[in-house]
Amino acid sequence: MLTEIEGRAAVKLARKTIESFLLGEVLPHHQAEEIDLPPVFGENRGVFVTLTEDGLLRGCIGHPYPDSTLKEAILDSAVSAATRDPRFPPVGEEELDNITVEVTILTQPEKINASPKDLPDKVEIGKHGLIVKQGYCQGLLLPQVAPENKMDSIDFLSHTCMKAGLSPDAWVKGAEVYCFEGQIFKEKEPGGEVVEEKF
Repeated sequence: MLTEIEGRAAVKLARKTIESFLLGEVLPHHQAEEIDLPPVFGENRGVFVTLTEDGLLRGCIGHPYPDSTLKEAILDSAVSAATRDPRFPPVGEEELDNITVEVTILTQPEKINASPKDLPDKVEIGKHGLIVKQGYCQGLLLPQVAPENKMDSIDFLSHTCMKAGLSPDAWVKGAEVYCFEGQIFKEKEPGGEVVEEKF
């Protein structure tokens, strides 16, 4: 788990990366050496960066698996959330003052080994995020999605399947389900104080 100081640094790094990218400045790959980041940023972690504008999703992209350092994953995810989320047009420079930045640090996803009928009981709303996989299809929903949308575990499983491009009942029919936990740090308002969000 990250400390609050580390979480604040993660969100500030994400915002700085987006601002630098949109303003055409040098990306903070090099600056990040100069910013004194805590040692945890050199550890491999899964991470997602979520952007909201006026309470609505504006972009969300990340690395589900700890395949790169936390610093690199944040740099990459921040730019991707702002400019490469296929659901939204790229964020414009003029939007920066209205956008709230949220960083979710993930634990290693673990496969839930349970029969389909027992799966819903293994999913803890507000604690677990889900990944559903079948063939080439894969979908992920972060832990905060279920409580924010008042989903129960069956809704959550079904929505994760749909995110993967599968039918809502794919989890009943043998798709693999993985769970992970996330630690969420977000700005209270655009560019404002960073707090840890707990459900």
